[in-house]
Amino acid sequence: QVQLVESGGGSVQAEGSLRLSCAASGMIFNSFGMGWYRQAPGKQRELVATFTSGGSTNYADSVKGRFTISRDVAKNTVNLQMSSLKPEDTAVYYCSARRGVVVYWGQGTQVTVSS
Repeated sequence: QVQLVESGGGSVQAEGSLRLSCAASGMIFNSFGMGWYRQAPGKQRELVATFTSGGSTNYADSVKGRFTISRDVAKNTVNLQMSSLKPEDTAVYYCSARRGVVVYWGQGTQVTVSS
């Protein structure tokens, strides 16, 4: 059974930094594409940053140069380092694991950025 557990959310002032972590279990880590999505109130869930199973990365234009996704294969974790945070980054952030058409989600962690 695949489980994804996020941690590291919280409240921060604009221009601050936060680091999110996602611990994955019940899966062969390298066989999944891993990533982070977010959902703000009243908006659809959107891609933030992803790793393909092959290791290439993809970022939303809105976070390029500010956010960095990384992974530790030995620890089955994927991280999101967020810097220069803006109020519009406020959302619930979800870890995802994707293989083909199957997607697993974590429970989400709240990130709130105040101006």
